[in-house]
Amino acid sequence: MSIRPVKRLVKSKPALEGAGVHLRRAFGFGNTTDFDPFLLLDDFRNDVPEDYQAGFPWHPHRGIETITYVLAGTVEHGDSMGNQGAIAAGDVQWMTAGRGIIHQEMPKGDAAGRMHGFQLWANLPASLKMTTPRYQEVKAADIPILREDDGGEIRIVCGNYRGTAGPVDGIAAEPIYLDVTVPPRRRKTLKVETTRHAFAYVFAGSGKFCNASGPLAVPTEGVGWTDTTPPTEADNRSLVLFDRGDEVTVEAGEDGIRFLLVSGKPLAEPVAWYGPIVMNTQEQLRQAFDELQRGTFLKAAAGI
Repeated sequence: MSIRPVKRLVKSKPALEGAGVHLRRAFGFGNTTDFDPFLLLDDFRNDVPEDYQAGFPWHPHRGIETITYVLAGTVEHGDSMGNQGAIAAGDVQWMTAGRGIIHQEMPKGDAAGRMHGFQLWANLPASLKMTTPRYQEVKAADIPILREDDGGEIRIVCGNYRGTAGPVDGIAAEPIYLDVTVPPRRRKTLKVETTRHAFAYVFAGSGKFCNASGPLAVPTEGVGWTDTTPPTEADNRSLVLFDRGDEVTVEAGEDGIRFLLVSGKPLAEPVAWYGPIVMNTQEQLRQAFDELQRGTFLKAAAGI
């Protein structure tokens, strides 16, 4: 067994998206090769309604899958196929945009004004870029939870872990998406296939990943040249990118730790990406935006 070393430890950065939604971006819209098949991870946890209520009005997607996981509040959605509904606390929505869809997502906070959750983008392989759009919506009660003897929990949002299958299936990247809670001062080892790219995103508490007891000898951000003590722990809003190995080890801090652990099989395909559309070539990208301008994005993609 080999523990995956930490390749990179960074903090998510403030971003403004949609009609003026304040969020934090863990990665995306840059070189995402290390995260392949994943393209972007947004943390939209916010306690100020004015910062998120404008939402994400009607916009297109093609060539990707979006995974929305809500922790608090509700996201109301609708699309060009006539679907509409709401994703509530603990729910997951997996949208395969495929050949093209136009949809909107409008966040609504809970009684305390909280709107908490994450959206992950997964790339589609060239063979499935123009597949039929579809949704998989999963209620919180249908997400299996592995409860550990030490009080820890693992929610299996997607994929198969320790013989238990999550409720979302038929995803091209064969992702494993876990929501992991480790109690204070406890150590946890989680299996991850060697061939997968893997990352963790911490959203509560703190902890040390891998076997390091000293400062992490990995690239970090926000460390000035006079700072000789790089961070030894990953805390709230920390993104941890792992190198190769077949297991991830974490030691929780005094308040415990909760994080997303996501892995997927790399597609290793060229990426042509602009905004909400991700294809393999610049020509395919130009064609998609040309269809949007001509009003044939949906009909042309469907071959009508």
